[in-house]
Amino acid sequence: MIKTGIVGISGYSGGILLEILLKHPQVRVTYVSANNTHGKVDTIWPQVAGYTNLTCEKFDVKKAAKHCDFIFLAVPHTIAMQVTPGLLKAGLRVIDLSGDYRLNSIQQYKKWYGAAHTDAKNIKKAVYGLPELYRENIKKANLIANPGCYPTAALLGLIPLTSTHATAIQSIIIDAKSGVTGAGRKAKLQLNFSEINENFKAYKVLNHQHVPEMELYLSKISKEKFTINFVPHLLPVNRGILETIYVQVNKCLPLKDIHKIYTRFYKTEPFVRILPLGQQPELNNVTKNNYCDIGLATDATNQLLVITSVIDNLMKGAAGQAVQNMNIMCGFDEKEGLH
Repeated sequence: MIKTGIVGISGYSGGILLEILLKHPQVRVTYVSANNTHGKVDTIWPQVAGYTNLTCEKFDVKKAAKHCDFIFLAVPHTIAMQVTPGLLKAGLRVIDLSGDYRLNSIQQYKKWYGAAHTDAKNIKKAVYGLPELYRENIKKANLIANPGCYPTAALLGLIPLTSTHATAIQSIIIDAKSGVTGAGRKAKLQLNFSEINENFKAYKVLNHQHVPEMELYLSKISKEKFTINFVPHLLPVNRGILETIYVQVNKCLPLKDIHKIYTRFYKTEPFVRILPLGQQPELNNVTKNNYCDIGLATDATNQLLVITSVIDNLMKGAAGQAVQNMNIMCGFDEKEGLH
């Protein structure tokens, strides 16, 4: 049994983490905090009433260290890097759900997140927490950079192809659509129900902060430099991400061969499902679970591959993947608490 804490309990990812961990057979939640929300946890998240008597208070590193073995940081970017050094120094293992440790470069971080990175030492040491690619590194890590939701769907959809046919790829275009919870739990006019309902729009076109994350890990795994053309959209639904990925290649790649590559690549992965040929994934099939569903199609020339990758942004895109990483780090069954 391990003792865990959640910093940022009042956000959507923090709330989902709490729900999962309170029911996890190997975990006790012993500490929760949020800087702008205080009081009994079951008044912040009424759905956990009867599961916990914890009180949410302002973050205190000494209290966290006293009560926990593990800390999940479900906080906005720039906040995680302020508290992580103290937590690591106190001997805790940290899983950060923000973007603070994903890029491995303080220069890239400043360019894309618009703020100076204050923890250059640990940004180099953090392990990228995509289990399907870095499971062995995750086992030994003390600091996990939990992947972004858009990059999780994109990388899982692309890696089998880029790692086997990297030199054949001419262009990658990702048309991504996310539910509103991907924007966080904050009061903004453009996120109001009356603004979102029966509406659909693109945002941060070709300029989203997740682009360098996708390019970095695609290039690392495939040993070729990739440029991603990425356009995100806001769907009028609560949760879920659907990415339609268009890959132009310079030779004929028969669909059956590509499907075989994907099936073999993810054969032993507990949370990636490659759909049979002719089927396409849907949001409803991944909502509130930790799966990534992938569908494949090609055009008549077999030189345009369309990959459809679908996840729940709050589960495989955030809290569920964080728990999956914790399970790996602790030697638990990887699916523990996620089925």
